[in-house]
Amino acid sequence: MRTVTPWILLCVLALTAANGIAASKAQRDNPDGDMEKSESPFKAEQTASKGSVKVEGRRVDYDAYAGTIIVHPADWDDVPSNNEKEGDKSSPSEASMFYVAYIKPGDDNRPVTFIFNGGPGSATMWLHMGAFGPKRVLTAEDSHTPAAPYSIVNNDYSLLDASDLVFIDAPGAGFSRIAGKDRDKDFYGVDEDAHAFAEFISQFLSKYDRWNSPKYLFGESYGTTRSAALISVLQDRAIDFNGVIMLSQILMFDASADEPQTNPGVDLPFMLSLPTYAATAWYHGKLPGEKPALRPFLDEVERFAVTDYAEALHQGAALPAEDRKAIIEKLHGYTGLPKDYIDRANLRINGGQFEKTLLADSNDSTGRLDTRFSGPSINPLSEEIQYDPQASAISSAYYSALNDYVRRTLHYGSGKAYKPSAGVWGKWDFLHAPPGRRSKVKQATNVMPDLADAMKQNPQLKVMLNAGYFDLATPYFEGVYEMRHLPIPQKLQQNIEYAFYESGHMVYAKEDSLKSLHDKVADFIGRTSNLK
Repeated sequence: MRTVTPWILLCVLALTAANGIAASKAQRDNPDGDMEKSESPFKAEQTASKGSVKVEGRRVDYDAYAGTIIVHPADWDDVPSNNEKEGDKSSPSEASMFYVAYIKPGDDNRPVTFIFNGGPGSATMWLHMGAFGPKRVLTAEDSHTPAAPYSIVNNDYSLLDASDLVFIDAPGAGFSRIAGKDRDKDFYGVDEDAHAFAEFISQFLSKYDRWNSPKYLFGESYGTTRSAALISVLQDRAIDFNGVIMLSQILMFDASADEPQTNPGVDLPFMLSLPTYAATAWYHGKLPGEKPALRPFLDEVERFAVTDYAEALHQGAALPAEDRKAIIEKLHGYTGLPKDYIDRANLRINGGQFEKTLLADSNDSTGRLDTRFSGPSINPLSEEIQYDPQASAISSAYYSALNDYVRRTLHYGSGKAYKPSAGVWGKWDFLHAPPGRRSKVKQATNVMPDLADAMKQNPQLKVMLNAGYFDLATPYFEGVYEMRHLPIPQKLQQNIEYAFYESGHMVYAKEDSLKSLHDKVADFIGRTSNLK
């Protein structure tokens, strides 16, 4: 994947049930550092407060808990091995995972939703301060948000009216920390990350007596990858969930629009990103001819993508010249890109090339996370843009708002640095052992088998895909394709539902899309919680 400020790629860990050993003086002096010499550098923490939020006019009172839970790698054993060398001071890996839980008092069987962003390695400030927390930061909807002071307001679309909420920062991100000799290897990977989150959830359910509550996962971006792997791990632990809610999904990395040219012979990314190219050209007024209604237009593009376009790509060099000319004409009509550019690209334009080329006549480039955004190209002669306009437009607002809110309102974080990203690029192990395999498969990450495994073991599990039309980080049609190709019986396809929005990767960055997202997710939880 292109490394465009990775922590922006959106995307639950806190409070430990056991008492940790007190941190050493070095850890107290450097609370954000990682310890290797102490047996247990972390201890569980918690601050408690109360608050209320008005959700679409209805007041919801809640207890808020900000804290940490300590988790260990899959092979960790709290009983020392007899084979350990005497005097060995190397500490086992562990993570102190930060969370903020909002719980409506007096109802222990209320649904509880575990929420996390992606990255991988992203903190969950995006969903916390932009989507479902009791407060949200206001940002411009398709342009750069002015610098501080930022407006932090009551969130009229918090999900607290439908569920208790647990926002979790991944190991190493936010206020979460990792320690130990092999800490990167033990936490930074598809399987290692899923195990850590499963450990967190198990401990949280015990600490707050929520084992008998309806349970949901809500992941964004790589958080959907995590959700698919995680729900399978939880299922193996005999923990049934009511639902898995995906936002901006990516389960099969071979289908990514990021640099598919490095994987020749796999044409799926070009097919599945085409509807997003079309939506973007529609938004920016780059389509030749009259502007059509969006949804019928996208229906037409989707059909073309999986029929005539797919056939043309599959033929490769054997495609007849006249057929090639017809495909170029269609692609020009759907994307607004110049015909000679499409021809020179051999009918295959990746996400970065599209972002750079669509608005080239003004030396602007579109966003990747949200193609409604645009900004000046740093190098007008480059093949791809070197930054993301939406990321640059809103990141400061989210980062500042979270830091202000968690310290002033939740009374947590004094003397600690909040890390928007764990900085895992170059460290993350994308190899994955699918269900039934003891070893990792040497291929691009694909967690479709994990979600399918969980759905087959728990045929009552419901899945919801939410996606924005203007998202080129995880194109909406890619998510649809993945869901339609899950290796599950046809009857289980009825357990999957879809919702689409005229927004981007972070659909909640547009207020009317946030309202729609809230209403649809709240309805999904209400219908699947098994509460009378």
